[in-house]
Amino acid sequence: MSLSAIDRRALTSGVAIDGRPGDLTSLDRLRWTGFGGVLLLTGASWAGLASSGVPALSLAAGVAGVGLLVLSWALLGRAVHAGRTLPTAGWLKWTLVLWSGPLLVAPPLFSRDVFSYLAQGEVAARGLDPHLVSPSAGLGAASEIVERVGIYWRDTPSPYGPLFGAVERLIAQVSAGDPVVGVLLYRLVAVLGLVLIGWAVPRLAAAAGASPRAALWLGVLNPLVLWHLVAGVHNDSLMLGLMLAGTAVALGALRKGIKWWPLAFGVVLIALGAEVKLPALIALAVVGTALARRRGGRVADFLVAGVGMVLAFAAVFGVVSLLTGLGFGWSETLGTPGRVNSWMAPTNWFGFLTGGIGALFGAEITQTMIGVGKVIGAVLAVCGIAFVLHRQLRGRIGEVASLGTMLGVVVVLGPVVQPWYLLWAVIPLAACLPTGRGWARMAALVAVFAVLVPPLAGNFTGRVGQLVAGYAIGILLVGVAFLLLRQAEARSVLASTVDERPKSLV
Repeated sequence: MSLSAIDRRALTSGVAIDGRPGDLTSLDRLRWTGFGGVLLLTGASWAGLASSGVPALSLAAGVAGVGLLVLSWALLGRAVHAGRTLPTAGWLKWTLVLWSGPLLVAPPLFSRDVFSYLAQGEVAARGLDPHLVSPSAGLGAASEIVERVGIYWRDTPSPYGPLFGAVERLIAQVSAGDPVVGVLLYRLVAVLGLVLIGWAVPRLAAAAGASPRAALWLGVLNPLVLWHLVAGVHNDSLMLGLMLAGTAVALGALRKGIKWWPLAFGVVLIALGAEVKLPALIALAVVGTALARRRGGRVADFLVAGVGMVLAFAAVFGVVSLLTGLGFGWSETLGTPGRVNSWMAPTNWFGFLTGGIGALFGAEITQTMIGVGKVIGAVLAVCGIAFVLHRQLRGRIGEVASLGTMLGVVVVLGPVVQPWYLLWAVIPLAACLPTGRGWARMAALVAVFAVLVPPLAGNFTGRVGQLVAGYAIGILLVGVAFLLLRQAEARSVLASTVDERPKSLV
């Protein structure tokens, strides 16, 4: 049975692009347009990989692919915002499967971080500690594995937790140094994380009183998930999957009374997420505060719950570190990502601005002032987290909203910002925002970040004309597709209106 047949059996009415009543044709059209965009991007990525640099035609196809997917997703959001019965959660999940499919066999896109994972795994497979030994030091600067790693990360040890270190080592052992097999195995890990996210988000939305369909569209089906968790193969997928699943389980255990075993299981899942990347610890603060509120909401309850969460994480950290044999060196490398002066991080803007002013007077203070900005950001982040937790303890903000807000604070005030970091906050906020202005603004932010990073890497030095031509052709193709979609929708609405007229008037 085809995917469309399954959908047609489950769904009995539709919503048009502009929110007016329609049929399934409108939704199917958007689904397959997005699928076409993903196919274009995947094909362009392989064509660009096979050629020297990225020719204008490959770049145009990549830009068009990105644009078609973002366009289809945005127009689909209008149907979700209409609040009708379509599309259902099942339809959205099947669309996610369809759109993700081609990306599973694409080369790594938007980022080369997966090659850092491969190198760190090889270091661990050789019996060295990837938290202490960099890829260059452990494998040699001339190693083919190291040559694929981004230049910033060749001489830095792994900043990831021991759980992910064990995953890296296992993949290195299974793939036996084959980068294609290694990337495919990391994609499977990313898909596992995505499955956990897809399971958790509707449950968190139900707990927060939000629409599960709207949460799935904004939080799981969005282009950033496809670009950076599936195509980009970032370990944030596993971190978010464990963190959100653990949060859903733990908050469910606190809904009516306190069910200690499910609560403990949820806490362990969150702690395991933090053993991939540390920001997942924010969820433990949310669960601890929810537990304190359930027990009375006093300061003493908050402190006891907080101590319990810290001890739980310490226990999981100790067990994982010992079982994996990777030790506790991870704690010394947590600041590794901050070594890059990310232009997206607001905390670095202070340093860039003051450094630029200082350069006018012959003073080299940029790096120093960037360091000052990072310290200010850290202080403001701690204050922001404390404020949100206080509001949660007093019942002025829900648990899911608290999680999304605090992760947003961590991203905005952190030392480095990457487009996929936005997902830390977007996914939980998507599970609690009502479909209104805030929801629409969040969707617009996702759309902007989804096109912010070029789809294909390449050296265009001396070839600016190809760069401009590639983007111009890609944008033109997306514009044509938009006009065709609008015309097809207008015909569908007109036909629907004629069919609904009384027979005597037709």
